[in-house]
Amino acid sequence: MSNPPALIVRPLTPADEAAFLPLWQGYNTFYHADVPAAVTAETWRRFHDPAMPVHILGAWKSAAGNPERLIGFATYLFHLSTWSMGPSCYLEDLFTAPDARGLGAGRALIAGVTDAARAAGASRLHWLTQQSNTVAQSLYDVVAKRSGFIDYHHEL
Repeated sequence: MSNPPALIVRPLTPADEAAFLPLWQGYNTFYHADVPAAVTAETWRRFHDPAMPVHILGAWKSAAGNPERLIGFATYLFHLSTWSMGPSCYLEDLFTAPDARGLGAGRALIAGVTDAARAAGASRLHWLTQQSNTVAQSLYDVVAKRSGFIDYHHEL
C-alpha cells in the first residue's frame, strides 16, 4: 500500500508562474470566464508586489519519488470593513485540478488563508461560490457557515 501524497501549502513565487497558468486557465474554463491575458499578467504581478493587498497560496502534491506538482491555488485579499475594527479577508479564487480533487487541497488552502488572515489581524474570512457548485459547497459547509446573503453584481 502506498502512502498518500503529502500536501505543501505555500505562497507562490514569480518562479511558479508556469505551474500556475494551466490551473488558472482551468479555473476560468470551469467558471466560463474569459479573462484577458493582460489581466492575468497584471494579476500575477500584483501577487508579488508587497504594496498590493492581494495574495496567492498554492497547494503542492509531493510523493516519494515524484517531483512536486501544483494542484491548487487560493487567492485572497484584505479590505476594510464597516462591521469591525480590523480588516476582513476575502478568499476570491479557490481551485483544485480536477485530477487532484479529494486529496485535501481545498481544505488545506482554506486553512492556509485562514492562518494568513489571523496573522494579519482580520476579524473574518469570507467567500462566494456559484449556487450550482455543490461539490465545493460540500467542503465549505464543513469549514464555514453560510451567511444567508445573496450576491449581486453591477458591471461598470
